[in-house]
Formats: sequence, structure tokens, C-alpha cells
Amino acid sequence: MRVSGVLRFLALIFALVTTWIFIRSYISLNAKTIRLPRWLSLVTKEIPVVRAKCGLAKPCPKEFFAFKISSGAANVVGPTMCFENQVIMSPVKNNVGRGLNIALVNGTTGMVLTQKCFDMYSGEVKLLVKFLKEIPEGTLVLVASYDDPGTRLNDETRKLLSSLGSSYAKQLGFRDSWVFLGAKDLKDKSPFEQFLKNNPNTNKYEGWPELLELEGCVPRKIP
Repeated sequence: MRVSGVLRFLALIFALVTTWIFIRSYISLNAKTIRLPRWLSLVTKEIPVVRAKCGLAKPCPKEFFAFKISSGAANVVGPTMCFENQVIMSPVKNNVGRGLNIALVNGTTGMVLTQKCFDMYSGEVKLLVKFLKEIPEGTLVLVASYDDPGTRLNDETRKLLSSLGSSYAKQLGFRDSWVFLGAKDLKDKSPFEQFLKNNPNTNKYEGWPELLELEGCVPRKIP
């Protein structure tokens, strides 16, 4: 009996020791498992996030300006223009309107010269012609449509817009979508332009084509 009692006591001690070792090993492994993701998260937070100007996918080269132009969406949301990470025109700034929204930027310094909206419904074609004729040489011209950019445009206006490098100014019509970046002294057609015709069969919105976005890097004019 005494021998059996001793054996039972030793068995109990062995079970307790084994359980203690198992619990200690489990806690140690679990702690390592928990600490690893925390360590990784700290490393991740230290990685700097590089954002290109105007939300472009990648930064522009040194001698280029970054830009992004969005046309208006139907007659609900106005257009937006960003140049070198500066929002020039937008509904938030409350400086856009239906018709043609135009911003002028110095092609050498990148300084914004002015921004205006010309309402074709209100017959502001004469004001637009005067504005386009007075654009200084070497100036970048950013244009975005909103609602209706083409009503009442005359041949003189279309010719002036075409001289800035536009390929679609001559066919711009009722409720078309248009975004464009050209220049006063541009000798060829601008590569920065998108145009979408108002077509009941393809319009995204009721009565209007979809919003257009144009972005890229435009060369700085070397003095």
C-alpha cells in the first residue's frame, strides 16, 4: 500500500510538471505570435508615402508641370482644374459655371494668371473672343466644359480655340463634354485633349455624355 501510494504521488507530480511545461510553452509561443504583427506594423508605418502632384500616378519630370482637368458632370457637378498641386477652379471654390471654364497659366513659372467662366446661354461669346485675343504669348490655356459649352459659339471663337492647339473646337456643340490644355504660341495640335459628343444613344447621363478627365505632364517653357 505504501509503495502504491508513493507511485500515485509521483504520477501526480509528473502530471503537474508536464502540464506546467506545456502551458509555459504555449504562452511563450502565443506571445511571439502576437508580437510579430505588431513589429511588422511599426515597420510599415515608417515607410513614407510619396504622392504625386494633382493625384497623378507618378511624379512629373523636373522640367514639366503636373495637371489634371475634369469636365462637369451633366448640369449637376461643376468641373475641376488642378495645376502643380493647386486647385485653380472647382465647385468647392465656387468659381465655375456652365459653359466654358478657362484658366490661364504662365508657361515658364507655372503661376496662375486668371480664371474665368463664359456662359454660352447668356451670349458671352463677344467677351470670350476678347479674352482669347488678349492671351499673352507663352501662356498655357486650360479648358473644361460644363452643361453646354457649344451653344452660340461662332466661327471666330472656334478659330481662336483651334489656334491654341484644339482639334475639336470646330465641332464643339450642344451639351458636348470637352477638356483641353493648349498654349497661345503652340505650332501643332495639342496632345492634351478629350472630347465626347452629346449622343442620346451613348450618353451616360440623361441628356449629357459622361464626365471626362485629362491628366499628365506638360513641358515647362524654357525662357
